Amino acid sequence: MKILLVEDELKVVSTLKMGFEEDGHEVDVAFDGKVGQHLALSNRYDIILLDVGLPYLNGYELCQLIRQRDATVPILMLTALGTTDNKVEAFQLGADDYVVKPFAFRELMARVHALVRRAGPRATDELVAADLELNPLTKVVRRAGQLITLTAREFALLHLLLQHKNEVLSRPIIAEKVWTLNFDTGTNVVDVYINYLRNKVDKPFNTQLIQTVVGMGYVLRDEPGA
Repeated sequence: MKILLVEDELKVVSTLKMGFEEDGHEVDVAFDGKVGQHLALSNRYDIILLDVGLPYLNGYELCQLIRQRDATVPILMLTALGTTDNKVEAFQLGADDYVVKPFAFRELMARVHALVRRAGPRATDELVAADLELNPLTKVVRRAGQLITLTAREFALLHLLLQHKNEVLSRPIIAEKVWTLNFDTGTNVVDVYINYLRNKVDKPFNTQLIQTVVGMGYVLRDEPGA
């Protein structure tokens, strides 16, 4: 299990990190909300634990930001603020559970396992080719763990290529599926958007996944050169 812990109390961090790692889990730590936001949105976690009273960006704000980008990752709030209003606000912003300090580590561990179990495998909805991942539900795209921001049209094009990875798609087929229009041989809109996509998905990386098949169209290969 890969866990993100966003907590500014060193003693709490030390105790939880040691406990989770002894149980065989991987733990990333952020001591403020801004770093927590960066880690949460640029990596994949099985669960995220958030304190509320964080520097720079509080736990409620961070929970809302994460939930806007990822609808499925379990979020557990871990805080000394234990009023009903505190809990209701957290749940309304997208938290899945709320544990009030002080707490017993065994109970926290049980809650973490229960949340992850209920969430199920997070990769089932994803389309994957090599180190490229696209989640059609959350609209999140990552390559080599790095978050990639796409426009709606670029996302639709990449989604199509991944759905048909290792298959050559002609320009007319791409135009019909992505733009819902009959292909005009006088337009280069498909080529332009393939180039946009390559600049974001391929150019910053060593391996080029999107390939041109001369006279036929484009293909996204799981194993480039195959």
